[in-house]
Amino acid sequence: MEAAVQPAYPLPLEAYDVRVTIGGTPIVHGATLQVRPGELVAVVGPNGAGKSTLVRAVCGLQRPSGGVVAWWGRDVSSLRGRELARLRAFVPQRMPVPAGVTVREAVTIGRSSQLRVLGRMTRADRDAIERALARAEVGRFAERALTTLSGGELQRVQIAIGLAQEAPVLIADEPTSQLDLGATVEVAGLLRSLTGQGLTVLLVVHDLALAAAIADTVVVVSAGRTVAAGPPREVLTPERLAEVWRTDARLSEHDGRTALHVAWLGER
Repeated sequence: MEAAVQPAYPLPLEAYDVRVTIGGTPIVHGATLQVRPGELVAVVGPNGAGKSTLVRAVCGLQRPSGGVVAWWGRDVSSLRGRELARLRAFVPQRMPVPAGVTVREAVTIGRSSQLRVLGRMTRADRDAIERALARAEVGRFAERALTTLSGGELQRVQIAIGLAQEAPVLIADEPTSQLDLGATVEVAGLLRSLTGQGLTVLLVVHDLALAAAIADTVVVVSAGRTVAAGPPREVLTPERLAEVWRTDARLSEHDGRTALHVAWLGER
């Protein structure tokens, strides 16, 4: 098994003036994103702002049409396959749920990105799978079929699949978008706890109260551009909520509880 990547630069991810055009249509128009070691970064923005496209571009899943994306100082275009998989794990918004596949089998497939072509699973690989099951808190139903899981359980399995890569950065695209309140709290707590274990986490999030509650840094994307980045309380101000979301709203926090107060029936 190859030695783990040793980052030689202070920032895991730096992206500047990123532009993405899909089918002739510009989606991202010059966005900037920085991720520091051990922090949880939440990318937020209105529907259609380009936040998921930006994150897919920095992941190496969508080719940028301009700008710079670097993982520990290395241009993303120079990274291929297993090398990129050893730097970051990507958790998509939805995963396929094939019949007859168990949780353990799905997480084992997630580990396959670390294997050489036609390579056999080693003891280190099997240990990594067990660690991923434990860290995502899915070990107790590891032998169950994916088709029997609830939405929250399935999301934690997706996270376990990413963790099986043992990459230093975990990226998730709207991991709580289809979950009820209880499952959202569980998944959010899991993602926050992973940073306490030394992982760096980058999320696309549509729930502003959730982003404010769990993120160290919030990046606001609007109309394909980064318009603000920083601590949640400094970024998600009433003025910016009005400017970007065109909504009379404010965030508040009391006794560790975060709420978004919205003037639902206010004059527009």
